Amino acid sequence: MIKLLRFTEYLYLIVALVSIYKIGDLWETDREGTYIFIFFAIVSIGMFIFRRTYRRRFEKRKKENQS
Repeated sequence: MIKLLRFTEYLYLIVALVSIYKIGDLWETDREGTYIFIFFAIVSIGMFIFRRTYRRRFEKRKKENQS
């Protein structure tokens, strides 16, 4: 289960990086179309931080319970 959580963290980073790339690519030609990618980038980075924090808490709690 923990490995799956770690995998999804990095999926959020990949989505954020692709969104940032698309923002840079489309900024000059279609500025209105980039707003959705800005939203995806912000949400993806936030979800990465959120998931990482909770995964570390779960790992710490599991380690304490095993001791």
